[in-house]
Amino acid sequence: MFHGSMVALVTPMREDGAIDEDSLEALIEFHVSAGTDAIVAVGTTGESATLDEAEHCGLLRRIVDLVKGRIPVIAGTGANSTQEAIELTRCGMDAGADACLLVTPYYNKPTQEGLYQHFRAVAAAVPVPQILYNVPGRTACDLLPETVARLAPISNIVGIKEATGDLERGRQILDMCGDQLDLYSGDDATAMELILMGAKGDISVTANVAPKAMHDMCAAALAGDRERAEQIDRTLRALHRDLFVESNPIPVKWALHEMGLIPPGLRLPLTPLSPQCYDRVRDALRQAGVAINGDA
Repeated sequence: MFHGSMVALVTPMREDGAIDEDSLEALIEFHVSAGTDAIVAVGTTGESATLDEAEHCGLLRRIVDLVKGRIPVIAGTGANSTQEAIELTRCGMDAGADACLLVTPYYNKPTQEGLYQHFRAVAAAVPVPQILYNVPGRTACDLLPETVARLAPISNIVGIKEATGDLERGRQILDMCGDQLDLYSGDDATAMELILMGAKGDISVTANVAPKAMHDMCAAALAGDRERAEQIDRTLRALHRDLFVESNPIPVKWALHEMGLIPPGLRLPLTPLSPQCYDRVRDALRQAGVAINGDA
């Protein structure tokens, strides 16, 4: 249903933590003009954990309005309460999102049966297309391929974002249910290989700062052109690594500020990038050909 480079969009904020709508509009135009294939709004990279429900739903409506149907919008609507996830997913659908992305319930540490019942309940309650999201490094919860296979026959569960970076895990999902739902990478460092194996794209942090290169890399991998995909991905590898030198989205928001695209704002408990990381992230940007403030 969706394919290519799908940016896990940051939520631009001013230094006081208020959402900066002018920068949001500029970011949307930046991505549309650069060829980004879809916007993933208000997910982990969008600091969904620090937004209240009104802000979350308001941002989804605003992003859909700004995109104007030019590319798909996928709304981050996961929660660790099933009822809250249902309410946010309904909000995403009502906002006009093309699909919703639902992270596994964090902190609760549900069983595989609990995960199955959670996602089945959200899919039954809200008829919008839904993409599962597995990121055990953040959630202390791992959605196993066997459970994905149980969920795959549900008609409005259309994909899974697999962010373990484990290519063998991706292969298992493709083998077990690749004809029933689409697989997306949630790990930029291994995205190229996963797409060449059969995944449909990458929900990407790197695409925030290098959208055209990520689009071109994903397009080459989707076409089976390993040589071209590797050529592009080689320039992006430092970004794939160093945009996680501290917790996401700390480095990527700092990088976007260096590019002059957003203010420096984050919400606590996130804090600004440590100064000892500045040169590392700047060097990664330059290796990718990204212009930053102060460059000639």
